[in-house]
Amino acid sequence: MKKISKGQVAVWILAILPVVLVAVVYQRLPAQIPIHWGLNGQVEYGDKWKLWIVAGMSLLMAVMFYFQPKFDPKRNNYEKFSVSYIGFQFILMLFMLALTGICITEALRPGTVDVAMLVCLFVSLLVVYIGNVMPKFRMNWFCGIKNPWTLSSEAVWRRTHRVAGRLYFASGVLGVIGAFIPNNIARFGLLLAPLLMASLVSTALSYLWYRAEQRVC
Repeated sequence: MKKISKGQVAVWILAILPVVLVAVVYQRLPAQIPIHWGLNGQVEYGDKWKLWIVAGMSLLMAVMFYFQPKFDPKRNNYEKFSVSYIGFQFILMLFMLALTGICITEALRPGTVDVAMLVCLFVSLLVVYIGNVMPKFRMNWFCGIKNPWTLSSEAVWRRTHRVAGRLYFASGVLGVIGAFIPNNIARFGLLLAPLLMASLVSTALSYLWYRAEQRVC
């Protein structure tokens, strides 16, 4: 039986913490809690039991990430980037814990947190990390830039993810800067527009590189 790494155990502990946090404060929460923040700053409220859904997403994702390599035709490649794969899960669980903390804080003390700023900041930092580790990803069906061209050529996969890593890193940095702009539309624009562009450019390049590779062959 394959030994479970300490990193994987740490991921599972982080995945459980949002549920534990909700359980600890649940009785103190008001019946209606903030569940959605619009770009115009308007807050929508819902029943407090919905916070269990937010917290439970961490557990769901932790289970998904643990088992999905077992269903991947390229399952053996995960060993080649296992540290990056575990690291991504760890950062994602921290992100989900932070989101749960934001919801609880705003439920107990409304107006304490600049939600849009923190969400943009946390997402941008997550993108920075993804960009940093993306060149280490090896061909698989679940992580990275997955399209017919990257999944058909190891060379195209590696080349695409080297470029995509730089583009995603730069997108994340722009998002971090944008998070501190006191305008929600500008914040999300500086986060989403560069990220979309990075994805489109990476996909287009993978197609061109694959076509070039086929012409040579």
